[in-house]
Amino acid sequence: MAAPGHLRIRDVSKTYASPGRPLVHVLSHVRIDVEPGAFVTIVGPSGCGKSTLLRLIIGLDDDYRGEIELNDRRIVGTALSRGIVFQDHRLLPWLTLEQNIGLSLENSGWSRAEKAQAVRQHIALVGLSGFEKAYPHELSGGMAQRAAIARGLANRPEILLLDEPLGALDALTRVHLQAELQRIWEVEGITMILVTHDVEEAIFLSNRVVVMAANPGRIVETVDIDLAFPRERADERFVALKRRILAAMGEDSGRRITRAA
Repeated sequence: MAAPGHLRIRDVSKTYASPGRPLVHVLSHVRIDVEPGAFVTIVGPSGCGKSTLLRLIIGLDDDYRGEIELNDRRIVGTALSRGIVFQDHRLLPWLTLEQNIGLSLENSGWSRAEKAQAVRQHIALVGLSGFEKAYPHELSGGMAQRAAIARGLANRPEILLLDEPLGALDALTRVHLQAELQRIWEVEGITMILVTHDVEEAIFLSNRVVVMAANPGRIVETVDIDLAFPRERADERFVALKRRILAAMGEDSGRRITRAA
């Protein structure tokens, strides 16, 4: 298992330019420090730059100002040290479960035996033992997302990025997989960063919740979640944290409405 990564995002700003249109400021002076082994969630309205920030961390875009460092080294391009799970599981339909997970290890440099062991271990970790030969169409939505999480973890990255990984699931499956994701994080000891619109999900899973606002995308509040696991959604402290985060998410829009009036 790789050591959990220490991520530093220092004063990161990002703009998009389109011919004939004003410059769009997607991110403005974003600063986040994610300690090794932490679980940090980013919440905020659509268009606040959450997924753009993940793209920068994974290395899919290097056109920005500021610094993004993993273990004191600037992130340049994609690397096996950073795994990612998307809302869509993106399993290849012509490959079995074990083949889909094994595909993530093609460039690992490991021996065939080491790859096979990693695939077995991570299929077991996400509770899919017995489905190794199943194809994606034979898996439920929740099972497919667990497979995607296993694929993201199989090469033992230093940090795992989760871009709305449970957003397309029904409510009951989503709640179940939130508990599974929390268990997986504790077992793996990996640094995780989650992007979600679901404030309860953020509180249920995280050590810390970063609240962003839009136009431009920026951090308006950072909330430490000092609740023991497993967490109860009906707990008074949980409910109070939810109110605080929702208030922070709506703070700027409320001010704009007041000024406009």
